[in-house]
Amino acid sequence: MLLWTLAELREGVLLCDPDGSRIYANPAADILCRSHPLWSEQGLRLDDMLPPDALRQAGEGKVWSDYVPFGEGRMLAARLSLCSEGGSHYLLLLQDPGLVRDDQDLLRRHAELNVRLTAAQEKLLQAEKMASIGQLAAGVAHEINNPIGYVHSNLGSLQEYLSSLFALIDAYERALRSPDPQAQLAEIDQTRERLDIDFISRDLPQLMTESREGIERVTRIVRDLKDFSRSDRDSAWKLADLHAGLDSTINIVWNELRYKADLEKRYGELPLVECLQSELNQVFMNLLLNAGQAIAERGVITVSSGRKGDEVWVEIADTGGGIHEEMLQRIFDPFFTTKPVGTGTGLGLSISYGIVAKHHGRIEVDSVSGEGSRFRVSLPVRQPQG
Repeated sequence: MLLWTLAELREGVLLCDPDGSRIYANPAADILCRSHPLWSEQGLRLDDMLPPDALRQAGEGKVWSDYVPFGEGRMLAARLSLCSEGGSHYLLLLQDPGLVRDDQDLLRRHAELNVRLTAAQEKLLQAEKMASIGQLAAGVAHEINNPIGYVHSNLGSLQEYLSSLFALIDAYERALRSPDPQAQLAEIDQTRERLDIDFISRDLPQLMTESREGIERVTRIVRDLKDFSRSDRDSAWKLADLHAGLDSTINIVWNELRYKADLEKRYGELPLVECLQSELNQVFMNLLLNAGQAIAERGVITVSSGRKGDEVWVEIADTGGGIHEEMLQRIFDPFFTTKPVGTGTGLGLSISYGIVAKHHGRIEVDSVSGEGSRFRVSLPVRQPQG
């Protein structure tokens, strides 16, 4: 619906990466860009069309607007901003002055597009989040069914133990009510031996401990799923424990990884970080799942963290097949994937890149084909003011 609306506009609409390369252009923008002297089959970058202060001003969260030359003495009205507050992509609106009624009209249309793109981004983020949960559904069901299974089994044993204990209590009551309780000791001893009360007294505490741990395990998984699947639209930026978020995410994906990789944690000392933790958890989930899928048979996934100055970092490394050098430049592009058809949307890393940029951080990758990959997410401890 959104793409159809953009295609019908007479104004040129371009959505660009933080480095200025084009992600999307509607038909009107495509026609306008072809008239630019620097146009090529690879398309135009923002710095080809706009002065340097335009990207700087927009990158600071302000709106830049002016008239720009577009070849053959042609001037176009241009308006540049980030897609949303704290966003990571640039939105450029181009309009032929002959079609512009007034500056307010350009401003209004730009604002409308910004709102629509922001809403589309939120829907895409939530859809990818739920797709991740769907991908993990079988593993999560196993993680829940396993403790539920042995809790159910333990309850059956507990029911038998209670019957035996009640039978022993009945024997004691008969002895207490008899004229000579000492005469009933032989019967009581026989009952204890027949019902194996000594074994029950040893096994019962362990049975209760296992059952409690099983219920707590299910509670943790359900809580983690609830925290992960909720939308952050109405959530404020909060100080959060990144290690708690990592552990929560690992708890969800572990059944997907446990049969392919050993997990090593090398956590450093981290302060509380100002962030949208649910969104960062999605980044961690995407990186962990990618690490698991990169390992063909058996390998190691290492999750590390640390602090450097006013930044913290989280690193997820694997001993999988690595990424070919020619593909490294494209792994953050929307819909680009190295996985077989049907095993990936190609949106995971692109969305992760956007979330990290939204947090004024960066995501870096170091990979050697045949040896493995290492993704590092660096984030400021506190978000920039204003």
